Amino acid sequence: MTAQLAQDNSGELGGIAGWAVDLMDVLGGPGAAITVGLDNLFPPIPSELVLPLAGFSAANGTFSLVEALIWTTAGSVLGAIIVFYLGQLLGRERTRWLICKLPLVKPEDFDKAEEWFAKHGTKAVFLGRMVPLVRSFISLPAGIQRMQFWTFLLLTTLGSLIWNSIFVIAGYALGANWHVVEEYAGVFQIIVIVLGVAAVTLFVVKRLRDRSRTPA
Repeated sequence: MTAQLAQDNSGELGGIAGWAVDLMDVLGGPGAAITVGLDNLFPPIPSELVLPLAGFSAANGTFSLVEALIWTTAGSVLGAIIVFYLGQLLGRERTRWLICKLPLVKPEDFDKAEEWFAKHGTKAVFLGRMVPLVRSFISLPAGIQRMQFWTFLLLTTLGSLIWNSIFVIAGYALGANWHVVEEYAGVFQIIVIVLGVAAVTLFVVKRLRDRSRTPA
């Protein structure tokens, strides 16, 4: 029912988005949890689409608004926990070795990033859950740095609940116009990508300049 209503109001859905909608249509709340959880492991899965769809489903009586928030947040947290333990499995030394193999990256770059995360990691985990793309990866450094699990769990749950609530409630309130939420989220994601590319570009330019100034 959700898939049919969604298609009737926003056109045909295909690809990952169509698969996500079908999964939620068949499984209900657990389907939304699975899809949102997979967003942590495979960022192209459009959680910004699934979340307002969950709200739309709640508005149409598939489940309650509270259930939509619980299921989507549970999915977000479970996915983040998996990434967190992957970070622990990868470990600091292995990560440092891999990072330092990247072109233009020095060991001190990793050390500085590690120092920054030690000071600001709690804020990064909490706020990172509310930034597109970043929310899929922020659990990894938390695991690598072995952040205290219950601290990580609390921050991740709160950050995910806030982010999910915005999209789920928007989908609930907009009803048939739920897809408008995804359009605005797409703009936000583009801004994040542009800022990320700009930061990497500045890093590369600075490092190349430093190399050119170093005597042969």
